[in-house]
Amino acid sequence: MSKVVKGAIVAAALLIVLLAGIATAHWSDVTENDVPKPLPTFPTDGDDTIWAGDEELKENSLGFAIFEKYGIVLIPLAALMFGAMVAGVVISREEVEIDDSN
Repeated sequence: MSKVVKGAIVAAALLIVLLAGIATAHWSDVTENDVPKPLPTFPTDGDDTIWAGDEELKENSLGFAIFEKYGIVLIPLAALMFGAMVAGVVISREEVEIDDSN
């Protein structure tokens, strides 16, 4: 099996996982308003932490949204970015044959 076929299989598998993650995410939490909703610049409750009292993330924190709600989308994206980094190194190290016979 050639490198191109293996790469296409891996890309197709990552695309399927990514699409499944996007399809199963609860987008209603993000898209429930048609217009922007103003948020306070600083917390009004005097609590600047993202942690709830019981060692859990607050549900309105960025960390909760990224890792708890949309973590399934983050995993294939991380794998894809790692693959792109490795591919960039491999491509940059390839030797180029130049025909100087002219």
